[in-house]
Amino acid sequence: MSMQELKGKVAVITGAGSGLGRELAKLCAAEQMKLVLADVDVNGLEETLALVSEAEAITRRCDVSKRSELDALASAAYEAFGQANLLFNNAGVAASGPVWSSTPEEWEWVMGVNLMGVVHGIQAFVPRMLKQGEAAHIVNTGSLAGLTSVPGSGVYCVSKHGVVTLSECLHHDLQGASADIGVSVLCPAFFATGIGESERNRPAELSASNPDGEAYAEFVRAAIAAGRLSAADIARITIESVKANRFYILPHKGARVSVESRMRDILEDKLPTNPVA
Repeated sequence: MSMQELKGKVAVITGAGSGLGRELAKLCAAEQMKLVLADVDVNGLEETLALVSEAEAITRRCDVSKRSELDALASAAYEAFGQANLLFNNAGVAASGPVWSSTPEEWEWVMGVNLMGVVHGIQAFVPRMLKQGEAAHIVNTGSLAGLTSVPGSGVYCVSKHGVVTLSECLHHDLQGASADIGVSVLCPAFFATGIGESERNRPAELSASNPDGEAYAEFVRAAIAAGRLSAADIARITIESVKANRFYILPHKGARVSVESRMRDILEDKLPTNPVA
């Protein structure tokens, strides 16, 4: 299995209207790939499309929390280009605050986008990928919050831990099926992206927020602003990792320290270490 040569292949990117999704689109265009760009933010999608004008591309408004909209996206991709070689299940949102005061609406919104959005992407595209006769690769956007446990981020961490184990299980399932489909899970720490303003796309019926969340949200926004790697850096590392067929993509060098600390806590029967203390 190899995705070292991307020219002429088809990339599908959810969350393509801003941040990491936009940077991935720009890099895939530079690789002379064909693009299928999806987001709930139609204006953002148009801005991304204008930045990849050299590429053959289609855009679709897509709410990844709805399986029917991922099925429609897959149908549009295969109708336009006949295949999908690189799927970025990238759309994501965030909520902050202690677990005990998180709202049912936050759980439904964050899990619907961050976790079920990846499930829906897999289920819409993988059956088609298995039949297309061309190698493929799936990149699921997790987070370092999927490998550690961050105070004030319970809802988000649960969703991203789900993405990590979902990706691992998907890898095993595809190996068992002898499929020519690779998998990666991307687990960055804080970096400059639009997720700190994800409330802008939150459905009105799911607007009830954690009343104790603002202090934690301020910390997250400050950490994002202080991030040393840019969205462009993360995108570049991701594309390099796809070509190298890496499963775990941890762009931040210090991330492994937090992961190792958590594993030691588990193996040595310790209380959990606060990764941001």
